[in-house]
Amino acid sequence: MGKNLQRTGASPPSQSPPAHRPQRQWPAWTAVTLGACAAGEVAEPILPAPHLLAPILAGLAIALAGFTAGKLPVRVNRLSQAVLGVLMGSYLSPTTLHQASGAILPLTAVTAATAALSLAAAAVLTRTGRVDRATATLGMAAGGSAAVVSCAEDLGADPRLVAFMQYLRVALVATTAPLLVQWLLTPASDAQVQAGTDPKVWNLVDGPSQGAGLLLLTLVALAGAAVGRRLRLPSPVLLGPILLAAALTVTGAANGFAPDGPLRTALFTAVGLDIGLRFTRPALARMRHLLPLTLACTLAVSTACAALAWLLSATTGIPLADAYLATTPGGINAVLATAVSTHANVPLISSVQSLRLFVMVLLTPLLIRVSARPQSPRTWQTLDS
Repeated sequence: MGKNLQRTGASPPSQSPPAHRPQRQWPAWTAVTLGACAAGEVAEPILPAPHLLAPILAGLAIALAGFTAGKLPVRVNRLSQAVLGVLMGSYLSPTTLHQASGAILPLTAVTAATAALSLAAAAVLTRTGRVDRATATLGMAAGGSAAVVSCAEDLGADPRLVAFMQYLRVALVATTAPLLVQWLLTPASDAQVQAGTDPKVWNLVDGPSQGAGLLLLTLVALAGAAVGRRLRLPSPVLLGPILLAAALTVTGAANGFAPDGPLRTALFTAVGLDIGLRFTRPALARMRHLLPLTLACTLAVSTACAALAWLLSATTGIPLADAYLATTPGGINAVLATAVSTHANVPLISSVQSLRLFVMVLLTPLLIRVSARPQSPRTWQTLDS
C-alpha cells in the first residue's frame, strides 16, 4: 500500500506525527477498503455477515501488524453512521412497532439489568484493577461508545482507557454475534426471509427509482444528523437519521431510500474497518496490564446478557436470536449491521439498543458525579511514564 501505510513504530519517539495529508491518505484508504471488500466477498461461503466480520478481522490484522493509516477518516466515519441510521430507521413500521410494544415491560427490565451489570463490572475494575471510578464506569458502560469516549476527559476519566475498554467489548461482540446468531437462527426463519426476498444486486437503494432514492437518502442522512446535533442527542449522527427515517417510514411520507446492494456492502465494510483499526499494536501494548481483567469483566457482562436474552425469549416468545442481539452489550452500529446481515428482527433490536444507548449515555455521567468526585485529567497522564 505504498508509503501511506507505514509501520507505526518506525519513526523515532521524539518526532511528532505528520500533519494531515488527505491527498496522500486517500489512495491508502482506497486500497484498504477495496481489500476489506474483497475479503468479505471471499468469506461469503464461510462466515455469516461476511462484509462485517471480514473487514473487522482485516482491520485488526493491519493494525496489529504495525501498518496503519490511522483511524477511519472522520468524514467517512460520520457518513457511514448517518447512512446506517437511515437504514435502521427505514426498518421501523407501524406493524413491527406494534409487535415490539407488547414486550415493552420485560425489555425495559432487561435494559435496567444490563445497566446494573455494567456498573457492577466497573466496581470490580475499580477495586481490582486500580482504575479510577470515572474511567471504569465509562469504560464498562454498555452503549454509546462514541459518545462515552468523547465525554471521558470532561468527566476526569482517561479517554484512552475508556476507548480501549469500550472498543474491546465492541470488537468482541461484533466478532462473535454473527456466529452465535447464525447458530441460533432456525431454518424456518431463514426460509421465510429468502422466500420473501427479490434481490437486485446492483441497486443502491431499495426503491424502484434509484436517482430519487439516492437523493432522498442523502437528504435524510444530512438533515437527520443536523437535527440530532440540534437536539443534542447522544451519537447525533446516528440517532438523528434513525429518528427522521423512522418518522418518514412510519407515517408513510416517503420510502424506497434505504441503502441496498453494493452501498449496503460498503456501509458494513466501513463499520467493520472502523472497529478493527482502532486496536493498534502500541495501544494494546500500553493497555496490556489491564487486558486480562477487562476481558474477563467483558465476558462476564456478555454472558449475563446472554442469560437475560434466554429469559426474555422464554417469557415473551421473542426468538432467541433476536433477543440476544437486542440485549448484547455491543456497539449499536455493529449489532444493527449484524441484525440486518442475519435477517433478524431489526425494528425490535434497534428499539432496545437505542433505548439502552440513551439510558447509559445520559445516566453514566450522573452516576459518576453522584458516586465519586471526578478526578483531574492529570491523574491519568501517569500511564505515559
